[in-house]
Amino acid sequence: MAVSSYVITSNNFVLDRNDWLDQHKEDTLEPDIPIIDPHIHLYDEPGNYHYLYEEARKDLACGHNVVATVFVECRSFYRADGPEEMKPVGETEFANGIAAMAASGRYGKTKLNAAIIGKASLLLGPAVERVLEAHMLAAPDRFRGIRHSAGFVQGVDNPLQKPGHKNFAGMMADRRYREGLSRIRPLGLIFEGGCHFTQLLEFRDLARAFPDTTMVLNHYGTPAPNGPYAGKRAEVIAAWKPAIREVGKCENVIIKMGGVGIYSFDYRFHERPLPPTSEDVANAMREITETCIEAFGPDRCMFESNFPVDRGAFSYHTYWNAAKRLAAGYSASEKDAMMGGTAKRVYSIKL
Repeated sequence: MAVSSYVITSNNFVLDRNDWLDQHKEDTLEPDIPIIDPHIHLYDEPGNYHYLYEEARKDLACGHNVVATVFVECRSFYRADGPEEMKPVGETEFANGIAAMAASGRYGKTKLNAAIIGKASLLLGPAVERVLEAHMLAAPDRFRGIRHSAGFVQGVDNPLQKPGHKNFAGMMADRRYREGLSRIRPLGLIFEGGCHFTQLLEFRDLARAFPDTTMVLNHYGTPAPNGPYAGKRAEVIAAWKPAIREVGKCENVIIKMGGVGIYSFDYRFHERPLPPTSEDVANAMREITETCIEAFGPDRCMFESNFPVDRGAFSYHTYWNAAKRLAAGYSASEKDAMMGGTAKRVYSIKL
């Protein structure tokens, strides 16, 4: 397929192209290592994404030993009716139904959606508690918490600034946001979030304010050279490193390492005539991965596929080979943590 045929969506994601991805094949590295993928989405958006159980199963059957996945909110299958704040509960109902199908064992060994991270607006303040309780009722055995990303860069079309999120500068310090967040831990839930690298110290302050709340930071803290930072990768990484080390000092924060296929990361894998190899992807991720492992330790690091969003840049098989290349220099226990052990603990996944 010609390079010009890729499509960038309104959310700045590159749509996947099976025939382009199929041009590269490589052997599976360490196929027996158990993997828990802590970041998968399922969509059905006409003209944008169609990635449901059947599509996910094809990726999961790529040769890696993926034993379970975590569903992360993506504004999918919201309720059509009812109070606005309750509409995201429909997504948890949907994800739990898919999880039940997977748990039957009829479609393979992988427990898809073994844990579910939904959406509830923390800007509801104390009123968010009833939304959280509704999510818990919708998936009592799998619901683990919510994501309310705060990614915001003035004038930048950031994927973290999704339609309907209505993020704004200083949101993580907002009284309502923090009042909402205070309802997470008492219910035995965790908080998941994302932010731009320019906001990492705000995320650190949030983590310090809620030291007993488990927080999961997505996509390396997004060291993305976009908007005013376009073409300035070295400058971005230089600013990101000390900030992510500050976040790493917060023992209640776990970091996900992945998401580099997002258009805003600007690696432009999708523009190549041939898809990248796992070595290509690993080399792109190496500096930021090693910095995160040093800052957080392997027991607070999780490799994440961010599929299908990253599928426009490389295949599922290629991503996990890249992750294994990056983990190769660590001990067996450290590798196990980053490949699945940390996710198993954080999301209370029973296998």
